[in-house]
Amino acid sequence: MPVQVIHDAEYCRISVASYLELSMVIEMQLGPHGMRQAEMFLRRAEFHIEPVSVEQGELARQAFLDFGKGRHKASLNFGDCFSYALAKEKNEPLLFKGKDFAFTDVPRVM
Repeated sequence: MPVQVIHDAEYCRISVASYLELSMVIEMQLGPHGMRQAEMFLRRAEFHIEPVSVEQGELARQAFLDFGKGRHKASLNFGDCFSYALAKEKNEPLLFKGKDFAFTDVPRVM
């Protein structure tokens, strides 16, 4: 289902901070081949890797204070805080799996 939602979307974004976190996790778990697969998926889905603005930095910081790991049920990590910040700055819903973002105030795609 999420792949279809991505396919049907007009525009897909990922924060460069979240992209770095994704790269680190995939490289550690699946190695270079896994990262090549992830990069191919992002290209085919026409994801736009967005730079981090100062405003996003402030929004990410506030996301940690409000919803961060060890502070709130949402338990947002570093990359999550930047996903949250990008969605808030662009006033767009967020596609996510799991329950973490469900405990925040960011709108959900599905």
